[in-house]
Amino acid sequence: MNITLEDIENRTALYALISRLMITEVDEEFLKSIESNREILELFPNYKNWKKRKEFNVTILKERYLDVDFTNLSLLHLVPYETFYTRDDQMVESAGDNPVVAIYDSLNFDVNLEKGRVVSPDHIGIELEFMYMLCDSMKKAFENNDNDALHEFLLIQRGFLKDHLLNWAPMYLINMKKESRTPLYHDGAELALEFMLSDYEYVNEQLGMPLVESI
Repeated sequence: MNITLEDIENRTALYALISRLMITEVDEEFLKSIESNREILELFPNYKNWKKRKEFNVTILKERYLDVDFTNLSLLHLVPYETFYTRDDQMVESAGDNPVVAIYDSLNFDVNLEKGRVVSPDHIGIELEFMYMLCDSMKKAFENNDNDALHEFLLIQRGFLKDHLLNWAPMYLINMKKESRTPLYHDGAELALEFMLSDYEYVNEQLGMPLVESI
């Protein structure tokens, strides 16, 4: 392994960013955090150059455009849940039989469905938040020079990406990008997809595993 603190912090920040974008409507604080950070704004190139962003303040952008887009992409036209894509009947499994629940429980990851527009723990925003939690835990292991824990967290991340997120989320994100009506969600879908794919490669490299057996 050749892990740096900067790698861990960057991964943690990106998982936090895309999870927040997917889990519920953006608020003014979130938009201002993008506006005030040049590096983050560069991750949303179409949003950066969006004419309406220069015409209206964040309150109007949120209420008139972004909230409407989020509702269309997450609640009305698309379904951001793993079981919708992986079950033959395309039903969202919101009970204990959901495939991610046992994984969450084993690592004491508490899912708070009420904080977002979420009805099941296999929502893309929750699964990305789980990856954020794992990266944040890696930081503590790194600071404690615990290489065994770092290795274990990488194995868990690899398995979760391979068996869960990358097994279905690309289909949702491709549709999200296609159906989006605002640059923020268009760019967000592209960012999430590209980051997850590159992060899977990064995790494999750290574990010394071949990429041929990718996803």
